[in-house]
This record gives sequence, C-alpha cells and structure tokens, in this order.
Amino acid sequence: MKKSGDTARGFALRRQRMVDRLRKDGIGDERVLEAMRRVPRHLFVAEALRTRAYENIRLPIGQGQTISQPWTVARMSELLRVEEGARILEIGAGSGYQAAVLGAMGARVFSVERHAPIARRAARIIKTLEYWSVSIKHFDGTYGWAAEAPYDRIIVTAMGPEVPEPLTRQLRLGGRLVMPLSSGKDPRLVVVERETERWKRSDHGSASFVPLIGKYGYERNPTPDP
Repeated sequence: MKKSGDTARGFALRRQRMVDRLRKDGIGDERVLEAMRRVPRHLFVAEALRTRAYENIRLPIGQGQTISQPWTVARMSELLRVEEGARILEIGAGSGYQAAVLGAMGARVFSVERHAPIARRAARIIKTLEYWSVSIKHFDGTYGWAAEAPYDRIIVTAMGPEVPEPLTRQLRLGGRLVMPLSSGKDPRLVVVERETERWKRSDHGSASFVPLIGKYGYERNPTPDP
C-alpha cells in the first residue's frame, strides 16, 4: 500500500513546497519555477529514492553520476535566460531532469551523455513523459552536437578545466553558455556570453559538480571522489 505522500497528489504537493523553497532561496524567474512545479522529478530517480526527490539534495543515478539538487537546476536554468523556442545544447544529460525542465520552458533541447546506460534510461523517461522537444544521445559531450548547431544557449552540467573549444564554435552570436569551471580549490559557476567575436565571462558563485570527462575535458576524474 502506498503512503499518502507517494500518490500523484502527494508528489504534486512536495513539488509545490520545493518551488516555494526555491523562491524563498532567491530564484526569481517564474518560468523556471513553473517548469519545476510541473516536471515530476521523482520519476528521474530510482524508486527507492523517490521519497527524497524533492529535497534540496543531489541523488545518485548510477555510474558515479548524480541528479543535481533542485536549487542548482533552477539557478542554471535562470542564468541561461531561456526564451520560447530557443535551441539549447546540454552537455551531461544525466537523469534527463534538467533537459525536461528546459523543455517545459518551451526550449528545443539537444542533450549529450557519455554513459550509455544513463543516456538510454534518460531517453526512456523523456519519451514516457512526452517531452517531444528533447533529444538525448550517447556520445562524448565535450565535442558538442555539431550537426544541430548553432545553439542559442549551451549548458554544461559537469565541471571542466575550461570551456571545451568545440562548444565555442557551436554557440551562436549573442548566445549564452552556463558551466561550472574548476579554479584551483574553488570551482565556480560561470556565464560566458558571445558578443560579436568577443567573449564576456561573469562569475556566479561556488559550484560542486561531477567532473567533465572527455576529449576536451578531463581525461579521468581529477579527484578520487567526484
């Protein structure tokens, strides 16, 4: 027998409380908050973890990867400044939750994941929930997804030493890229804006993410515990 909090209504109430916390904690983009109120985060984690899906914590999804805490998803989505119909490249599909949130905001999302089992699972969930504007493929995400470029926005959900060079070519003029970058012992969440042929970078606080592994990222985990 299901507990009262495990029903569809129970999860909806938990989502609303999550959104209320996000708003209280400084997330001001109502389109982001509405998308996160609608997307069922509990379906993107293992069944045994669903009762914790709306807490502000990271949760494991296998292969040493995690689903980011809701505040991080909201903050990165807010920094992207997503517009209706925007073409977005996501590097690091993970569970598929971030892509679903962006899709719920009206974006066309192309997401790349280097772990095949995780990519397949995310694609199944996205299909089941009928987010038809989201596409997921298995590949080294540091190469981007050149066939669908250029992109209005790029989001990288893993920490790298620098912005992968292929991604700079795939971001259109006037576009924005959001990514955590390693900076000594204090990784930072940064926004990179492409203004004509100039690039503007801004710092948006400390960040904690799994490492970006690939040709244009790290060759292997830079720390024993990502």
